[in-house]
Amino acid sequence: MHKLGAEFMGTFWLVFAGCGSAVLAAKFGDTDLGIGFVGVALAFGLTVLTMAYAVGHISGGHFNPAVTLGLCAAGRFAWKEAPGYIVTQVVAAIAAAGVLFAIASGKQGFSASESGFATNGYGAHSPGGYSLVSALIVEIVLTAFFLFIILGSTDTRAPKGFAPIAIGLGLTLIHLVSIPVTNTSVNPARSIGPALFAGSVPLGQLWLFIVAPIIGAVIAGVVYTALLDRNPHPVSLQESNAG
Repeated sequence: MHKLGAEFMGTFWLVFAGCGSAVLAAKFGDTDLGIGFVGVALAFGLTVLTMAYAVGHISGGHFNPAVTLGLCAAGRFAWKEAPGYIVTQVVAAIAAAGVLFAIASGKQGFSASESGFATNGYGAHSPGGYSLVSALIVEIVLTAFFLFIILGSTDTRAPKGFAPIAIGLGLTLIHLVSIPVTNTSVNPARSIGPALFAGSVPLGQLWLFIVAPIIGAVIAGVVYTALLDRNPHPVSLQESNAG
């Protein structure tokens, strides 16, 4: 229960603060005070960095179903524990999106469906009008590299204690690349939460942001283990980042 509680808090913070920066602060009226793409990218990276330090030593700091499955594929996490983690992450994301929706609804004229509510999309729902194929490629590739960063920075041969910094900055870079393409998912839970409040279009495109990150994460887990992991007895994230 401690692990699941940590995953709930971490995922809640990622969705609430990350998506909240996009919904509440990316633009600020007709002024130049909004944080824009760079600010949103930093916000997502900081959510992971802060919660990885806060609760990563308890649960491993996944906060993402794709990460959980990628770690299973890499032999760093037990398959039998994955369902509990994934359900907790999705529930936390929905709860965070609900709290964010309640806050955003306090502004006169707010509409989750019209504003997009930080949802992910392709085609007409892509911030830059990118196609389904572009969205599929970018989500697979970037999630795979996100897993490489996680696996590499928590490897027993890596410097200890710095993994959350590498992971947080990695997620920031991922957002800087892909916000114009898909509004950046690389996390099925992050996509599911806001989509439930934003109408039929985000829900209709949600499948891609569940399938593509999982594909990318599992590919990375298998490839990293086959090519780069020389440890015959892989350890958990908590153990590999200890000390």
